[in-house]
Amino acid sequence: MKKLFFFGALVALVMAACAPKQEAPASAHPEWMYNTVVYEMNVRQLTPEGTFAAAAERLPFLKELGVDIVWMMPIYPIGELNRKGTMGSYYAISDYCAANPEFGTMADFEAFLKKAHELGLKVVLDWVANHTSPDAKWTADKSWHLRDAEGNTLVQYDWYDIARLNYENQDMRKAMTAALRFWLEKGVDGFRCDVAGEVPTDYWASAWGELRQDYPDMYLLAEAEKPELHTEGGFDASYAWELHHILNAIANGGNGSVKNVAGDGEVQTGAKTVVDLKAYLEKEATNHPEEAFRLMFTSNHDENSWNGTEFERMGEAVKAMALLTYTLPNGQPLIYTGQEFGYDHRFEFFEKDPMPVQEPNEWTAFYKEMNAFRHANKALASGERGGKLVYLENMPENVLGFSREVEGNKVTVIVNLSAEPVEVATPCAGCSCEQVLNHNAELTEGQLSLGGWGYSVCAK
Repeated sequence: MKKLFFFGALVALVMAACAPKQEAPASAHPEWMYNTVVYEMNVRQLTPEGTFAAAAERLPFLKELGVDIVWMMPIYPIGELNRKGTMGSYYAISDYCAANPEFGTMADFEAFLKKAHELGLKVVLDWVANHTSPDAKWTADKSWHLRDAEGNTLVQYDWYDIARLNYENQDMRKAMTAALRFWLEKGVDGFRCDVAGEVPTDYWASAWGELRQDYPDMYLLAEAEKPELHTEGGFDASYAWELHHILNAIANGGNGSVKNVAGDGEVQTGAKTVVDLKAYLEKEATNHPEEAFRLMFTSNHDENSWNGTEFERMGEAVKAMALLTYTLPNGQPLIYTGQEFGYDHRFEFFEKDPMPVQEPNEWTAFYKEMNAFRHANKALASGERGGKLVYLENMPENVLGFSREVEGNKVTVIVNLSAEPVEVATPCAGCSCEQVLNHNAELTEGQLSLGGWGYSVCAK
């Protein structure tokens, strides 16, 4: 009996040794994406020239800043019919497979792309699948757009310079996917998809399912918050719009009022505090899959032009709110054109309104430090790779304290989300920190003094 037992154990050992090794679970996203920072490039306003060639000259600076993904606002020809302003909206596209002559030639764009790739930067294009301009090439086929009883193309909201597409038409769907492939074949690394929630989710699922077979590493960002765009639609990332509005409201003294672009009213989000932020984070953990990247920002092209710069909306709280976009769970931080210099100006949306030549300053140093901090700490990774949120105990009323940890890398964040100074008995007193980020903060004998909107971050 003992011999039989020994023999059986020996067989089991041999089988275990010969069995194929268990592979690690497949990543939900390509490896390169998890600790990335996105830069939104407004080509028209980035440089005095407003061209691909001039923008290419800025790429080494962005690389040094610590950017990983350059998202270019739409680079395609703009329609003439019902054009808004002098130069029109980037988002009223007349031809999906051409370059806007305002920026240069297709060869100029290809040179831009080549230089970005040589620097190790990824380039994603802004894609507008919901609509075209009313005089787009595609309007020649009457069934490719939604139309009224008289045959007129349909607009949406107050966007009188666009025509909505008809996703009941399978030929149009095929042409849309072919246009996406056109740019992937040129070497672009993915797409940011405008008003993605207005396009049928089953279209996205079909298009990305087909294109990922040939381009498995492409990055896909949805301008929407619908969880199904992750679970069914195939997107890597989506906008954290609700978080942005909460941060605006907290920074604005809690009342959340923001002047609209016309200056004739206010958008009210209601009073917001740390309690509301925690409630949002709890809901977020339930509503979205853990692998979902959530684009977090203090500004973008819409906010800047229509609701004001981050300084108008957030005042002295800008750095504290930016810190949260780098450290909250699932976050993927965004820098919009001009923020790297603290350029406090609302860009005209339909006109040439270039940013003057800037010199590196405190905001350049700030974002460079934030980007390096994100890259150095795996606990801050987006999606399922990042550390879980653990709140610190005994924090004062207006202070958010939390930590995130992955494989021994622990990041602890304590931030004062009010304009009033506060004292915090920090749990990190005496900790061994490899990196520290402080703003308006002072630590003495275990007591952390935070000025208005101050923060202290420890990483080990």
